Amino acid sequence: MRPNRIVWLSPFDPPDAFPAVDSALTEPDGLLAAGGDLSAKRLLAAYSRGIFPWYDDGQPILWWSPDPRCVLRPEDLHVSRRLRQILRNSTAELHFNRAFGAVIRACAGERKSEQGTWITGDMIAAYEQLHADGWAHSIEVWDNDGLAGGLYGLCIGKVFFGESMFSARANASKIALLGLTRHMQAFDLRLIDCQVVSPHLMTLGASVMPRHEFTQFLALACQPPIRHENWPRNSLAITQLACD
Repeated sequence: MRPNRIVWLSPFDPPDAFPAVDSALTEPDGLLAAGGDLSAKRLLAAYSRGIFPWYDDGQPILWWSPDPRCVLRPEDLHVSRRLRQILRNSTAELHFNRAFGAVIRACAGERKSEQGTWITGDMIAAYEQLHADGWAHSIEVWDNDGLAGGLYGLCIGKVFFGESMFSARANASKIALLGLTRHMQAFDLRLIDCQVVSPHLMTLGASVMPRHEFTQFLALACQPPIRHENWPRNSLAITQLACD
C-alpha cells in the first residue's frame, strides 16, 4: 500500500527535484509534493513533467499531478451553432499577449469570488516573470468597453498548459479558447493541458488521458523545452473565427 505522505521540497533543492509522478497520492487527487519555490526554472521543470502548483493563501506551495489528466486537442474543440452566430455578429477583437497582467488578475478576481485565492500574489508574480521570459502567454478578447475575457497559460514545446480563464462578457473565454486552438493548429501545437476534469471542459470537447500516457507525451512534445515565439502581433477580428 502506498504510504499516505508527500515529499517536502526545499527552495535549495534543484529545480527538477520532484518525485516520480506515479507516487502522487490518489486522495486528494494527485497531490505529489509541497514546498520549494515558484522560480521560473522550477515551474518549467514541473510543467514539462506533468506537475503544476495549486494552493491557497496561508498554505505551503502544493504540487499536483492528477490521474487521469484532462486535455483538449485543438481540433476537438466544440463550437456550437450559437457561438458561431455570436462570432459572425461580433465587433470584438482577439489579441495575444496585449495585457497578460490584466488577464491573470481578472482570473484571480473571479476565483476569489468562487473558490478562494489560489492565484495568490506570489503566483501572479511568478507567472508574470514567465511571461517576461517568453513562456507564459495570454489570449484576450477586447470590445469597445475594454477587456471582455481571456485565458492564460504556459507554452512549452508543442503543449499549451492552460491555467485559468475568465469572462467579463458572455462567451468571451470560449472565444479566447477558440482563438488559441486556431493558432495552435496553424503552428502544429498539439495539446492543451486542462489539468483537472470538469463538466464544462468536457462539453467543449476535452477528454481524459491516463497520467502515464500524458507524461510520455510530454517527454516527446516538451523536450527540448522550446519557446513558441510566433504569437500574432496584430489584432484579429472575431468575425474571422467564424469563417475558418
